[in-house]
Amino acid sequence: MLRNSVLVFCVLCAAILIGCSKTETTNSNTAENSNKPATTAAATPGTSTTTSSGDKIGIAECDNFLTKYEACVSSKVPEMARAQYQSMLKTWRAEWKKAADNPQTRDSLASACKQMATQQESALKMYGCSF
Repeated sequence: MLRNSVLVFCVLCAAILIGCSKTETTNSNTAENSNKPATTAAATPGTSTTTSSGDKIGIAECDNFLTKYEACVSSKVPEMARAQYQSMLKTWRAEWKKAADNPQTRDSLASACKQMATQQESALKMYGCSF
């Protein structure tokens, strides 16, 4: 039952994110220029200044997705939409960490993270992100 709850939570998060992902991009040049330093920090492993990047889940599929998602959001998503994506990142990280710590849900987490990566790649394609 908990396994299904994690999957349902992930799908719900994706649906919310997809529904809210349409933002105005009229100031894309300004947003891109203001994001240049973040691109360098996110692209260099271990140099990111965000506190959440050091929190590993312990499941390779989840850790890889979260790292790539965080780099995308930090470097390609316009500033005005970034907080929404960072909030989702924080929620996923917390929930997936709990699921990874629970032996009953740990085994299903890798497939849930793969599925989320596929969904988010589609949702963030408009920003030039790929996972």
